[in-house]
Amino acid sequence: MLGQLNIGVFFALLFVAAYRLPGGIAAVIIAMQPLFVALLAWALLAHRPSLITVGAALSGIAGVGLIVLKPQAALDAWGIAAAFGAALCMAAGTVYASRWPSPVPLLLSTGWQLVAGGLLLIVLAWAIEGLPTSLSVRNIGGFVYLGVVATGLAYLLWFRGIQMLGMSVSFLVLLSPTTALLLGLLVRDERLSVAQLVGVAIVVASVAAGQWEGTRRARPAPPG
Repeated sequence: MLGQLNIGVFFALLFVAAYRLPGGIAAVIIAMQPLFVALLAWALLAHRPSLITVGAALSGIAGVGLIVLKPQAALDAWGIAAAFGAALCMAAGTVYASRWPSPVPLLLSTGWQLVAGGLLLIVLAWAIEGLPTSLSVRNIGGFVYLGVVATGLAYLLWFRGIQMLGMSVSFLVLLSPTTALLLGLLVRDERLSVAQLVGVAIVVASVAAGQWEGTRRARPAPPG
């Protein structure tokens, strides 16, 4: 179940959204994940979110919107549905991964989730698009990087974050478009607009507030 929520179904829906939506629209919907985590934890685990958590999640969505949205962004119904589905899958995976601590070492549990999710993706790719008939050395290098670094290592760190921070780790998703923006500034010499700078400030503040509130609520109550 965790393998499909965190990897299999999530990646399938994410790439449908990425192909059918402008990157900005997809990023804003995926940025709703902290809000979905709070609502799902309330519905499934009776963990009622605080006003600070909800406010930080909503302001984080607004911040990401300021960073990535453009006036000419077009909407696609299937793309929007896929993006919402991906955000909900990852949110549910985060909630259940926090609820069900793994009885085996982190590397082992991460590996089995990747295998379970990867098997579904292989079946979907074969049924819908067909498997690749030829691969160059460059293609194989790309697959190795995406599989080992961008997926394997990234998920290992993500699940470690869930162990350490609980469900408040979902706020770190907001930093993805922010990091891409800063990399564009450093690597491609891009320029930031005032709206984007304001968006970065809002996102950083939202992540800090979400982490602070998660840490505060996780702290045991004083005796008496």
